[in-house]
Amino acid sequence: MLRLLRAEWTKFRSVPGWVRGSAVAALMILLFPLTGLGGGAPEQASPVPIGPDGAPVSAGFYFVHRPLSGDGRITVAVTSLTSLRAGDSGTAAPWAKAGLIITAGPEPGSRYAAVMVTGEHGVRMQHDYLYDRAGLPGAVSATAVRWLRLTRSGDTITGEASTDGTHWSQVATVRLPGLAATVQAGLFVACPQQVQGVGTAGDMATAAFSVPQLAGDWPATTWTGDQIGAHTATFAGYPRGGSGGFAPTGDGFTVTGSGDLAPATRSDLPVGVAAGDLLFGTFPALIVIVVVATLMITTEYRYGLIRSTLSASTRRGRVLVAKAVVLAGVTFTTSLAATLLAIPLWLRLVRSLGIYLFPTTSGALLRAQIGTAALLAVTAVFALAVGTILRRSATAVTTVVAATVLPYLLALTPFLPPPMAQWLTRVTPAAALAVQQTLTRYPQVDSVYTPANGYYPLPPWAGLAVLCGYTALALALAVVLLRRRDA
Repeated sequence: MLRLLRAEWTKFRSVPGWVRGSAVAALMILLFPLTGLGGGAPEQASPVPIGPDGAPVSAGFYFVHRPLSGDGRITVAVTSLTSLRAGDSGTAAPWAKAGLIITAGPEPGSRYAAVMVTGEHGVRMQHDYLYDRAGLPGAVSATAVRWLRLTRSGDTITGEASTDGTHWSQVATVRLPGLAATVQAGLFVACPQQVQGVGTAGDMATAAFSVPQLAGDWPATTWTGDQIGAHTATFAGYPRGGSGGFAPTGDGFTVTGSGDLAPATRSDLPVGVAAGDLLFGTFPALIVIVVVATLMITTEYRYGLIRSTLSASTRRGRVLVAKAVVLAGVTFTTSLAATLLAIPLWLRLVRSLGIYLFPTTSGALLRAQIGTAALLAVTAVFALAVGTILRRSATAVTTVVAATVLPYLLALTPFLPPPMAQWLTRVTPAAALAVQQTLTRYPQVDSVYTPANGYYPLPPWAGLAVLCGYTALALALAVVLLRRRDA
């Protein structure tokens, strides 16, 4: 086997076109991101609210509040929650929110803890935008009232819920480090805007509250209503120029609000750049690699050299495996070197240009770099196998490109329904591009989670496994046909 590997390596490096092709593919990975930075220009960007964890957030809601000095407790009953949905009223958007909140300040991105009812996800305890804990299930109504209670003790906030105001169950206890002695606390309502292609909707939500019951050091002031986050409408989910409001009723308050308290997603920040975007050169590089890989076998068929190659071993499958190992090794090495250089280089350039960059962990960056190199290496072996099966360069290149690149390009088209885009990047070899995903999909946020926005339906390595499956099948068929033909 070592003799076969040495022979195939010698053959590969003796063909200048193949060597140049590998170098060109690496350069495309390194240089091509320049074409993908349009739309992220600083002059197009708006201020991005940043949460306590450094992540971009949607921070907009209507707040009916009073100051709380020191420790204290607030209790309220929520008797209804409705919102506009697809032009109809009387229902609530799935993540419409109404409840109690303690916040460190009015600025979007400030620390907070809230216990709330939602349109379709029951009672929740959320804090600092990223963190969510489920409580009592079921929607709120006149016959299914939900009592909520929020207790502050130092920097510790406890959220509780009840169906009768007597028997309480704890939803969660959280800490808000650095919470000031005096904070603002009270009622809030938020409702995300309509999300195209996902099936959720809601511009303004309205909730009915009982008179809040207070315990602790609450200064003798009246309730004040404020629109929080209105000046960050692009990211808070508010229609521009829109605002909520509140009105006292005989037995409490009616509060109307919009926006959201949640992590921001790609659809909230269309001018932002994700680290995965900086690997845009994968697509032209992939086409070059496919051409090199197919030529590695089809050239031998074209010039009648395949018989000489196969005569070097009585086990023809080993010949093809040796070609695959050499090809995959060269492709992985050159591609990895390119990705390891490209990501730090372009990250520095993006930051220097003032373009907003979605935060990404070092582990996710390394996975994207290694995964991209593995993606190109496996695709090269896939192309080699298809070239062996078809024995014609043009046909093989067209087949592999159609199987790997075309599904992703179709998924990017705006008129393709999101379920179809997700299907294409789930069951075709294009699923392997999931290794480049560096954005987070949040279960508590309904958004446009599509490949066009940088979200894939499969986990990164599972997506690569789909391509590996196709490659294994193609390679097995190529070995069978190689043994039966050219005898």
